[in-house]
Amino acid sequence: METNEKVRYSKLNMASYGAGSGAREFVNMAFSATTYFYYESVIGLNGGIVAFAMILFAIYNMFNDPILGYLTERPFKFTKKYGRRFPWLMISGIPLGLSYIVVFCPPVTDPVSGAWILFAWLLFTACLFDTFHSLFFVCYLSLFPEKYKSNKERRIASGIYIPLGVIGVALGAMIPPLIFKYPGQAPHDQVLTSFIMQGIVIALICLIGVLLAIPGFRENPEDIDNYLEIYSKNPTRDSFFKTLSTAIRQKSFIVYMVIYTMYQSQISTMQNSINYAVSFVIPQPPGLTKNLMATLIFAAFLVGVIISTPFWLRYSHKVNNNKKVMLIASVFLGIFTLPLLFLKSYIAVIIVMFLWGLPLGGFWFMIFPVMSDVIDEGTIIHGQPKEAVYSGFSQFFGRLGIVAQSLTFFLVHFFTGFKEGAVTQTASAQWGIQLHLGFIPAIFIFLGALVFWKFYKLTPEKIDENQIRLREMGIK
Repeated sequence: METNEKVRYSKLNMASYGAGSGAREFVNMAFSATTYFYYESVIGLNGGIVAFAMILFAIYNMFNDPILGYLTERPFKFTKKYGRRFPWLMISGIPLGLSYIVVFCPPVTDPVSGAWILFAWLLFTACLFDTFHSLFFVCYLSLFPEKYKSNKERRIASGIYIPLGVIGVALGAMIPPLIFKYPGQAPHDQVLTSFIMQGIVIALICLIGVLLAIPGFRENPEDIDNYLEIYSKNPTRDSFFKTLSTAIRQKSFIVYMVIYTMYQSQISTMQNSINYAVSFVIPQPPGLTKNLMATLIFAAFLVGVIISTPFWLRYSHKVNNNKKVMLIASVFLGIFTLPLLFLKSYIAVIIVMFLWGLPLGGFWFMIFPVMSDVIDEGTIIHGQPKEAVYSGFSQFFGRLGIVAQSLTFFLVHFFTGFKEGAVTQTASAQWGIQLHLGFIPAIFIFLGALVFWKFYKLTPEKIDENQIRLREMGIK
């Protein structure tokens, strides 16, 4: 039995909040699926240098997220009037798309003699993009448990924002290939220009999504006053490292971080592999361009997610067990990834991507509810809300997925003989692409699911108990 069934916000307001997820997922997916491929296969920058830049970017990203979360987790002069999260969401959301464009405007230089110039540009622009993205995402994640208090409201909100976020992810993967040109499709200068054009389009769509999210980002004045009252009773903040130390001693947080990191590793590695598979592995069917091939592959998992989301919503309400739902979704994510190791038929790949989208909808659906359960427990431990700090720490671990993907690509490409900037690849390099498309991502998620099944202890009874304690503290 749920301890609190109250739903305070309309579904339209939840949809507005979800538009923010759509905008962020959209531009982040475009960045994730396009950047590595652009610098290695289009610019022709050495794969080791690209991997080095992306690993340094991931390290910056890892520390950037929790630090921004910590710095924003206190009242400011504008908090009473505008809220805890809304100002930061606007400050970061508006320029987010613009920072994406500059990633694809590197200096014109030879990729061999000017390799380190291109390295510096990639590292700087990726970090600039991530600064805005991290601030936006940390505040967006933090707003969810603050805005939606009950388990029922959180699941309803998840059922609305998840499809919008999924649409953002799919469009972020589908739209760029419709605009840019693959190597060999046009003269090199036209290929480079096409990537700048897709950057401009992505930025405009992202901006529209952020503007649509403004009503959903607005915070309840009562919640703001409640937070300020709680903070005034205990204005002394723990140091960043003390807060981190407390968080990493919270078992539920660490276990959740393991499965979240493995999930991010799977997603980053698998989805970054799609453009490589389209370019070098999957035979091109008559009448289809490579651009349309990539778009339809990404569209397949979008359809799967959208179709499955109502099921996951009903099922989660029925079983009232967030751990069980996330675990089931995780296992099937691994099962439906494995066939991509050996499939080369375009139709077969489309079918598998559709099937993969079915459990992906379930995992996405449970991310915020499970994270909110962990944050609720952390609030009880700390004695005051620390949503942004926990959200920042979650991204610290999640960004290890970028490291995993970069190292995977570098090692696989190195040992299988991948040639940067080439129009075709050898049979061994093609096998390597399928290795980081299917087998390695499956191993990531299986490992995460195993740890989550064995060690995650926030049962429905424990979650209900935490909800009661939070209301006694005046937070719920």
